[in-house]
Amino acid sequence: MSDRSADSAPARLLRWEQRTEVPLLGISLIFLLGYAVRVLAPDDAAPWRDIALALVGTTWLVFAADYAVRLRLSGLGHRFIRVHWLDTLVLLLPLLRPLRLIRVYTAVQQRRAQPRLSLYARVISYAGASALLLGFSAALAVYHQEHKVPDSTIHTFGDAVWWACETLTTVGYGDAVPVTPSGRVVAAGLMVCGLALLGAVTGSFSSWLLQVFRREDEKRPPEGG
Repeated sequence: MSDRSADSAPARLLRWEQRTEVPLLGISLIFLLGYAVRVLAPDDAAPWRDIALALVGTTWLVFAADYAVRLRLSGLGHRFIRVHWLDTLVLLLPLLRPLRLIRVYTAVQQRRAQPRLSLYARVISYAGASALLLGFSAALAVYHQEHKVPDSTIHTFGDAVWWACETLTTVGYGDAVPVTPSGRVVAAGLMVCGLALLGAVTGSFSSWLLQVFRREDEKRPPEGG
C-alpha cells in the first residue's frame, strides 16, 4: 500500500502543477506589476505605492502556499528543497520565475520520442517571453538600487533597460554599469540566468531546424527510384 502511495505522489504533484501553472503565471505578472509601481512611482504617490506593496506581499504569499502544497504532494519531505532547488530559488526571489522555463526545456530534450515541432515552437516563444520578463525585472531591480547613487551611470529607468539589453545580449558596451554591491549581484544573476534562457531558445531553435530538415529528407523520394 505504501509503495502505491509513493508511486502516486509524482502523479499528484504533476496534476497540481498542470492546474496551477497558468494561474500562477498571471499572479507572477501581478507581482511584477506591483513591484514596478513600487519602484517607478514617485515618493509622493503614497496610495499607489502602498497598494503596490500590498500586491507584492499578497502574491508572494500565494507563491509560498503553492510551494507548501507541492512540497506536501511530492512526498519527498525536506529532500524537496534539494531536488526542486529551482522552485526554492524562485520562491525566495519571485522575479526569477521565468527561469522555470529551463525545466520545461530539459523535459523536452529528455523525451525519448521525437517531440512535435509545435512543442519546440512553444518552448521558443515561452523562452523568448521569459527572457524579456527577466530583463524587465532586472532593469527594475537595478534602477531601484542605482538611480540615487551619486557615482552611478544608471539614473533613469531607460538607462536600466538599456543596461539590461546589453547584458542579456552579452554585448556589454560598458556605458551603463551597476556600482552598488546589490546592483552587481543583480547583474551577475542576469548574466547567468540570461545565458540559460537564451540557451534554451537557441537550443530549441536548432533542434527544431534539425527536425524540419529530417522530415523534409524523409518526404523526398530516393534518388534513382
